[in-house]
Amino acid sequence: MFEKKSSRADGTTLLVEISQYLSPAQIARRVHVSERTVRRWLSGETHMSHAQRQTLSSELEHARREGASFTFIDLFAGIGGTRLGFEQAGGECIFTSEWNKYSQQTYIANFGASAEHPLVGDITEVDAADVPDHDVLVGGFPCQPFSIAGVSKKNSLGRPHGFADETQGTLFFDVARIIDEKKPKAFMLENVKNLQSHDRGRTFETILRTLSEELHYDTHYRVIDASPWVPQGRRRIFIVGFRDDVRHEFDFDDLQIPRDAPVMRDVLHPEDGSEAAEGHFTLGESGAVNDKYVLTDHLWNYLQAYARKHQAAGNGFGFGLVGPDSVARTLSARYYKDGSEILVSRGEGENPRRLTPRECARIMGFPDDFRIPVSDSQAYKQFGNSIVVPVVAEIAKLMSPYVSSVAQPATLF
Repeated sequence: MFEKKSSRADGTTLLVEISQYLSPAQIARRVHVSERTVRRWLSGETHMSHAQRQTLSSELEHARREGASFTFIDLFAGIGGTRLGFEQAGGECIFTSEWNKYSQQTYIANFGASAEHPLVGDITEVDAADVPDHDVLVGGFPCQPFSIAGVSKKNSLGRPHGFADETQGTLFFDVARIIDEKKPKAFMLENVKNLQSHDRGRTFETILRTLSEELHYDTHYRVIDASPWVPQGRRRIFIVGFRDDVRHEFDFDDLQIPRDAPVMRDVLHPEDGSEAAEGHFTLGESGAVNDKYVLTDHLWNYLQAYARKHQAAGNGFGFGLVGPDSVARTLSARYYKDGSEILVSRGEGENPRRLTPRECARIMGFPDDFRIPVSDSQAYKQFGNSIVVPVVAEIAKLMSPYVSSVAQPATLF
């Protein structure tokens, strides 16, 4: 039953998206139906067949390529949050790199992969010359070597961090070598806010010097809190650069920040029948959250005792309990362990529950038609590691006017 509803929803989603590029008459001609049929699909009176959905999906890909105003490559892509944001700004993704096999699974389930648009694994093994020419390079190079938690863990293990880390700290230089080889018009990089203070600021100074002085890009950066867009406090640093010969008036101060900030009720399952049940996340006609997400007595008692212990010691450690009007703490990749940073209150005397993976997708700004083909544990890791989609979309829109013009030849430095 659920599969049937999902297929119909997919058809409607395709129609809504392709309507950005084609009129109902144009869609009708390409799918070989009447314009009246297309309008009935849009209104929900009738639903298209599987074959018609396939045809429409193919036509949407053609429409995207024809309508794209700039091209970009997606490095350290995760599950595609950055790609979604840049596509909303009119970009076309032409190359993807992501090494984690579970993230690849989610990425392919939502975007596919083909010879025309390859998805490669380890970027360190890719020759920069083999990367297709592109207008914008985007990527959130792994933050573990620069984050407070990552540094603390590596110190405790006696391991190096930052650029001394042989496996992750040097991945920024893979970004740099691709920029040096392909000389895109612009780039957008993302990382944890602590990147600025790592190694007393020397790490960030090296990054900026590499981008500005060695690669010749006019570079801008800003720490942005995602809470105006989604109901969680999540501060990340964004670094944007334009090739020296690309004229632009980019200014992070021009970023359009929403005035009405969302709260948790905007992402939580309503559980009142207004939302169709989805897989094992929600059940029954009411779409009630599966009891599997409710904390056991043992875990809830442990978290409360842990919080009391640290409060008595004057520390701020503990769980984060949210209600419908709350703004949550930062969703992290460790959420799968106990969910302690964001627990949903179920009322007095009731154990709280974790967010479902769908709610995690929403709190990161992913659309409801985003497919989650992996286990809950993997989904929690993926969304906790992801980027907030509407924040990226807003930055991409701010960049778009300066990279969407007729391609300019790269200057050899």
